[in-house]
Formats: sequence, C-alpha cells, structure tokens
Amino acid sequence: MKKLIVSVLLILGLSACSGGGNEASKHTKGVYMLIDTSGTYTQELKKAQQIINYILSQLESGDSFVVASIDTGSFSEKDIIAKVTFDDRPSKANQQKRAFQQKIDKYVKQVKSSPYTDITGGILQATEYLNEKNTASKSILIFSDLKQELKKGYIRDIPFSLNGYKVVALNVTKLRSDNIDPRKYMTRLEDWRSKVEEGGGDWDVINDLERLDKLLKE
Repeated sequence: MKKLIVSVLLILGLSACSGGGNEASKHTKGVYMLIDTSGTYTQELKKAQQIINYILSQLESGDSFVVASIDTGSFSEKDIIAKVTFDDRPSKANQQKRAFQQKIDKYVKQVKSSPYTDITGGILQATEYLNEKNTASKSILIFSDLKQELKKGYIRDIPFSLNGYKVVALNVTKLRSDNIDPRKYMTRLEDWRSKVEEGGGDWDVINDLERLDKLLKE
C-alpha cells in the first residue's frame, strides 16, 4: 500500500511539473523585426534602434527576438543581424540584451543601402523561424516604406500562412510620388493589409513612436 501511495505521489508530482512547464510556454513571445535598407530609408535607422530598444525592455525570459534586414533576397538566414532567446536567469537575460544592442549599433554604423526590397521574402523567412520557435504569440514587425522592389527573376507571388500572427508596419514613410498622388500610399498600405489578412494574420500600422506601448499587446 505504501508503495502504491508513493507511486501515485510521484506521478502527481511529475504531472504538476509538466503542467507548470506548459503554462510557462503559453506566455512566450516571438518577435521578428524586418528592417528596410533600400535607398534613403537607411536614414531612418535611428528610429529603428529606438523601437528595438523598447522591444528589448519589454521581452522576458523564454521570449525570442530577431532583427533582420530587407534587401535583395530576404528569404535567407544570412540577413539576420541579431537573434536571441532570453535565458531564465535575469542577469544572463540582461547580458543578452546588451549584446543584442551592441550588434544592432554596429550594424547601423556600417550598413550599406540596398538597391532592392524583398519584403515578401522577409515575411516568409520570419514565419519559418517563428514557427520553429513555437512561441505562444508571434509578431512580425516591418520597418519600411512598404514599397517592394524585386530583382529580375525573383518570384514572390506566394500566399502567406499567418494564422496566429500579428503583423505591424512601422514608420511607413511617404515617398515623393505619394505626395504627388496620395492614392499610391493608400494603395500600398491596403495591398499589404489584404495580403496579411488573406493569410489569416492580424494587421496594424504604427507610424507614431508614442504608440509603441501597443506594439506587443496580444
């Protein structure tokens, strides 16, 4: 009888531990931020740093964060500038955040402008990465004017699979052509909204950096 009681207690103990782990995983965040490096948009990267620093301040142990550039062909891990999954130990997590900031600072100082902007490839790469991480919430942030320009031969007429994803366009600056014809700007935003929502994702646009508190809200 004693052996039976001990066995039951062991099973209950293991179940409790297992349940606790699952509960913790329900709260993990995965954030993949794409940074446009085409043309004069590189002049906006100081704002991108502000956003990155804010995100770092909000993420916790178990959360994952990636920053990658959008350039000629962005469906590739080679465009990842910095990536991290934060340690359970707060002191270690703080070290990881400082190291992440240093990588971003170094990148911004030496970045070269790209002639092309493969936003679709970047989103596809982001979903591949975050699906593998299997975090509870998944966010893709696009720091760009949202004008996609592809190198000849690149095929990007591919539907997205974004169920459970939040996609946020950040700092969507207006081009000179937008000032002449504002419909171009509105159409660009509408086209990306449509692509994201057709893929099952949630879409938002944040141009005011004072609204960053809404960035990671589920």
